[in-house]
Amino acid sequence: MHPDLTTVIELQEVDLKVAGLTVEIDALPKQIQTLQSQLDDFIHAHEERKKRLAANQKERKDLEGDIKEVQEKITKHKDQLYQVKTNDQYKAMLKEIEGEEANIRKIEDQILEKMIESEDLQTHVQDAAARLEGEKARVATEIKRLQEEQQKDLHERESLQARRKDLGAALSDSVLRLYERIRAGRNGIALAEVRGGLCMACNVWLRPQVYNDVRGGDALLTCDNCGRIMHYIEPPVDRSEAAEQVPGASA
Repeated sequence: MHPDLTTVIELQEVDLKVAGLTVEIDALPKQIQTLQSQLDDFIHAHEERKKRLAANQKERKDLEGDIKEVQEKITKHKDQLYQVKTNDQYKAMLKEIEGEEANIRKIEDQILEKMIESEDLQTHVQDAAARLEGEKARVATEIKRLQEEQQKDLHERESLQARRKDLGAALSDSVLRLYERIRAGRNGIALAEVRGGLCMACNVWLRPQVYNDVRGGDALLTCDNCGRIMHYIEPPVDRSEAAEQVPGASA
């Protein structure tokens, strides 16, 4: 195989690995931010429920105070019943007492609603409080793992970039320029594997002579259709078929 072709093939492999690592490295900060945001949302929801629970308890206390005030009015009205002088005044006072008692029932209904809401809030607050430290530990562990993975990827990319520099230096200027030009115009893929006379990058059949030249591997050839540098890899031998072709070979 042409020595430049061997180098170019490795160079392409290195570039693809670097590109993959770069995607992973660039994605890690967003993953960390997502984890932190999830924890922040969990804590925010927990604090909001605690505030709502405290407000609920205050509202219930205020309603209970309202009932006490109404009860005091009723007591005062009942005392006044003995002071009225006419039947109409007596009836009016009874009606006013009935109205106050109806107000108490309405307030009691509101207190019951607050109690039901309080029970639900209390359940959520207790559940979140029990989970909070576990969530903090889980997020911290995952963030640490992602940061370690990022450092590992950065180190590996740095090593690959050093290798890329060596490979580029081993190529002639013309071949390196050809590789870089094709790579820039083909989304980072400068090489195309050839199988059975077909360019696997663009699925176009090669002319027989070109296919034979690519199989020979003695020169750098580009696909007439997609322009990529072509290389041929010998297909793996099927052991079962090879055994059938050997006289006396056992199955």
